[in-house]
Amino acid sequence: MQQIRRLGAAAGLLGAMLTFATVAGAQAKSGTSKAPGKSAAPALHWGPAPDAFPKGAKMAVESGDPSKAGEYAVRLSIPKGYKIQPHFHPTDEHVRVVKGQFMVGMGDKLDASKTKKMAPGDTGTVPAQMHHFAIAGASTELAIRGTGPFTMTYVNAADDPRKKK
Repeated sequence: MQQIRRLGAAAGLLGAMLTFATVAGAQAKSGTSKAPGKSAAPALHWGPAPDAFPKGAKMAVESGDPSKAGEYAVRLSIPKGYKIQPHFHPTDEHVRVVKGQFMVGMGDKLDASKTKKMAPGDTGTVPAQMHHFAIAGASTELAIRGTGPFTMTYVNAADDPRKKK
């Protein structure tokens, strides 16, 4: 059960990593801002997730640059019903559900009946090379961290949104 949670978190992290690569450049150009009287927490700048994700996801980079070597942290926002087909990453993914419901499963075929539900506050790690998939049971926001450069390889190449252009 805990390994499944870890896998679910990793799936979210994968999505966020791809988004970071796109959003990191935009944030670096625009800088960060602080709310009056608040600590140095950077403002999140949301944009479309990288093209490795199906359309409809948004991403914001919290720290680092997922497209480069080193640690990164991103946020991934996905609408209810959003699906990420089976895929894997070369590094571990660490995922935390910020809001919504994230359903994660392991294996080479997306099967909603084989997912584990993750609720706000739930965390998990998907080990490198682990085949996994995900479905948003509600409008969902994930906090994902990992080590770049982020890459996402679909188990079935036909599922890769980059190949459908």
